[in-house]
Amino acid sequence: MMIALHARRSATSIARFAAVYPQRSLTLVLTGTDLYRDIRTDEEAQRSLALAGCLVVLQAEGLRELPAEYAAKAMVIYQSARSLLPGRHSSRYFDLALVGHQRPEKDPLTAVRALLRLPPELPLRLFHIGAALDTRLAAEVASLADGDRRYHWLGPLSQAATRQRLKCCRLLLLPSLMEGGANVLIEAVTSGVPVLGSDIAGNRGMLGADYPGWFPVGDDAALAQLILSAMSDPAYYATLSRRCAERVSLFSPENECAAVCAIPRMTR
Repeated sequence: MMIALHARRSATSIARFAAVYPQRSLTLVLTGTDLYRDIRTDEEAQRSLALAGCLVVLQAEGLRELPAEYAAKAMVIYQSARSLLPGRHSSRYFDLALVGHQRPEKDPLTAVRALLRLPPELPLRLFHIGAALDTRLAAEVASLADGDRRYHWLGPLSQAATRQRLKCCRLLLLPSLMEGGANVLIEAVTSGVPVLGSDIAGNRGMLGADYPGWFPVGDDAALAQLILSAMSDPAYYATLSRRCAERVSLFSPENECAAVCAIPRMTR
């Protein structure tokens, strides 16, 4: 069998496998760039959809992006993360986490602009984890945050170190323009950390369209208001925490393993 990640990037391998082993199972896992960009316009990505015997999306709303003729061979597999006990929160600061390499799709500027909108006397810290993959964007982020001691860019960290930092924060900020099903959201939820995220399909498909922590894409003012509400309104923060806790079982390693093990039974 073959399991391919990315309709466009794996197009050559998918086509070769389908030609050499036409009766064998070929599964294609679709990412955010697949669902919300490539399969709409790229011929190779569209060919990959046709050749695959099984299509996997990583969150429920991803099914809506597929052409109708492929719905019958599509399934949802939520990624997983091992649950961690919540970390010890700072008694002095209300810590925020922003996790993702610096590239346009992750939109770190919205998170930093939201931080800068909040009164400087508020005891906030924003820990930004991720490599500067887009050097121009990273320079823009650094320039924007220059002089604000609440912003801390930690650079790229290991997964273990990232999770340890994340679980000690009060909120995860997820301002992405595009997501197929963010693994860091799962890592936050399974560590007891609620999420404030952009109102995009890839996020809604993870926590539900009616989750009260969504804000319009790129709207730093709205994100700033949600951060302020989470800081000042215990009932709102408790609601975010409860709604995230209700989804934890979706992201268990056992559920993901069972779903992955079912893939070989779905052939072309």
